[in-house]
Amino acid sequence: MAKPVARFVCRSCGAVTPKWAGRCETCGEWNTVEEEAIVARPGPAAKAPAGRSVAFVGLGGSAEPPPRTPIGIVELDRVLGGGLVPASAVLVGGDPGIGKSTLLLQAAACLARSGRRVLYVSGEESVDQIRLRARRLGVADSSIELAAAINVRDIVASLEQAKDTTLVVIDSIQTMWTDTIESAPGTVTQVRASSFELIRLAKAGNFALVLVGHVTKDGGLAGPRVLEHMVDAVLYFEGDRGHQFRILRAVKNRFGATDEIGVFEMTEAGLAEVPNPSALFLAERRGNIAGSAVFAGLEGSRPVLMEVQALLAPNPAGSPRRSVIGWDSGRLSMLLAVLETRAGVRLNQTDVYLNIAGGLRVTEPAADLAVAAAIASAAFETPTSPGMVYFGEVGLSGEVRQVAQAEARLKEAAKLGFDSAALPRRVAHGNRKLSAPEGLRLEEIGHIADLVARFAPESAKKNA
Repeated sequence: MAKPVARFVCRSCGAVTPKWAGRCETCGEWNTVEEEAIVARPGPAAKAPAGRSVAFVGLGGSAEPPPRTPIGIVELDRVLGGGLVPASAVLVGGDPGIGKSTLLLQAAACLARSGRRVLYVSGEESVDQIRLRARRLGVADSSIELAAAINVRDIVASLEQAKDTTLVVIDSIQTMWTDTIESAPGTVTQVRASSFELIRLAKAGNFALVLVGHVTKDGGLAGPRVLEHMVDAVLYFEGDRGHQFRILRAVKNRFGATDEIGVFEMTEAGLAEVPNPSALFLAERRGNIAGSAVFAGLEGSRPVLMEVQALLAPNPAGSPRRSVIGWDSGRLSMLLAVLETRAGVRLNQTDVYLNIAGGLRVTEPAADLAVAAAIASAAFETPTSPGMVYFGEVGLSGEVRQVAQAEARLKEAAKLGFDSAALPRRVAHGNRKLSAPEGLRLEEIGHIADLVARFAPESAKKNA
């Protein structure tokens, strides 16, 4: 009888250790080491047969682009790079209740209505619960084939018999269980083994596989990090419970662009596409209010306009508070230091509250100029121009630096009716002339002090 042997595996980096530890010595993460049961083989290991030689080819060959099956949901197809690729595996993660199952059920119904065969396997809900959701979403008339199961052996046997399948949805991979491993569902070993079997079957059966994954409290996908390497695409479904907007973001895609986003709105009838997110994010914006500026941002290849709001409150106690939602708090601290040191904006006795309206999270440095404009507007109680957008990166010496794809940002601003844009000063050493849309006035800013001077009253300018 083989004796079970225990080892410990880090779910973050996959490192194996003989004993448990609170901190992984390889990657430095805390509370990621989990026990894994293995079975030791009795007796001496048999000699492995010799392998076959592998053929090597050169780089000069040509390959056709992979065929795609459009789902019919434009925002989802955009994030996937044009649709589903046969024999591919997609991992979709997100917070509980954010709408992952709703999105995939709508996508499966849309694909099934086009005549494709779609299988939906749930390990968390019963068939009746899925039917209730389908009625609420208005997709109960689609020909989706449902099953409630968690045993991977049974699921694999069923999928091998299913012919001409286009899409298989597994909701979720953390609930799958294989009886060849002595551990509970959701552990590192079970998730890795179950994913391997399902992905192997998808490659052999030439169907697209979508795995739903849980996330940890830190926002990362639960389970072993190797799971993200095994799949072809990793999508994160993001959003704030207090807002109706949902963002589907691609962080890995072997068949398309990364950092592409799709925007959805949560309604009573499910998720609705938002073809023009800029207009939606700016729908409730009010002009002539100090502390508000419009940022011409870029999400993947998609330009998006959003409102940056800043509020300053006096705090003479000497320990001012910095609170930020939707932006990096460390970058806000750096920008406040630049404003105070390079532009003379006194904020050492002022609480600063910053918010990206709409629940969208901004990560690119191009938002520096819009944030600085909102803070300067609030500091001097001077509203920004309601028809102006801002974008540009601010350096530590106060200079405003160039950012990528300025023309796409300007076209989006002109499309929504803005008449001017504040952007970094263009350098003259060989750069081609920036093509601005007709009717859009460009105001170049070379230093952060030039921006602050637009909001400071004349008395403040003389005292500076």
